[in-house]
Amino acid sequence: MAPRRTRATERDRSRRVLSQNFLADPAAIARLVRAARPDPDGLLLEVGAGRGQLTRPLAARCRHLVAYEVDPAAGAELARVSAALPNVTHRQADFLAAAPPRQPFEVVGNIPWSLTSAVVRWCLTAPGLRAATLLTQLEFARRRSGDYGRWTRLTVLTWPEFGWRLAGRVPRTAFRPVPRVDAGILRIERRGEPLLPVVDLPAYRRMVELGFDGAGGSLAASLGRHHPRARLAGALRATRLDPATPVGHVWPEQWLVLFRLLRA
Repeated sequence: MAPRRTRATERDRSRRVLSQNFLADPAAIARLVRAARPDPDGLLLEVGAGRGQLTRPLAARCRHLVAYEVDPAAGAELARVSAALPNVTHRQADFLAAAPPRQPFEVVGNIPWSLTSAVVRWCLTAPGLRAATLLTQLEFARRRSGDYGRWTRLTVLTWPEFGWRLAGRVPRTAFRPVPRVDAGILRIERRGEPLLPVVDLPAYRRMVELGFDGAGGSLAASLGRHHPRARLAGALRATRLDPATPVGHVWPEQWLVLFRLLRA
């Protein structure tokens, strides 16, 4: 007799659509809260608050917490949790559709993994953002933080203004339902002062885009189309870069030095 297949419930299908994997391990919750280290006098936005597993400990560490949850089923329980916490505002709404606060703020969240890139973009373009601590797929967090020894275009583009790092790992068994992969705690912090003058940032971004466009298979080949070869060769030597270095292996710090030398 063939084994009986378990039919997915409506709630199971909803979780899959919304990429919902709730944190269920108290140790993992504590690890994420420690990594976030919210400003006790500041404003904190929680993305994908779910049923409030993170909301309670985060509320104990900040002046005002705004908890976003788009799913009505989870939001009903979150509303009950929020009602018992005087410094928490519950918003049954899509975080990505919300306007960023005008005042300085931080973001924390066990975010829907299918929306990771969109949440990161929202954070990077919010003028008042001080820091974002996001629980993402481990692969995403490792790639964006350079943990593989390689660097993505987005990380390099934003490096003068934002620091990126892998602040911890969370095993897949800490979630319910259990996802297929482990998670990483991605920490993005706005620098107190950009590493380049603000007026130079557009030119820096143009150089990075040029370097990452893939022409020629190396950074030197890409940049050589817009910079004199002798000057580029000297800048590469000063930066200790082999001309054949693949673009993803160039450190953000080396990009900054290259930019300064080529602009001089």
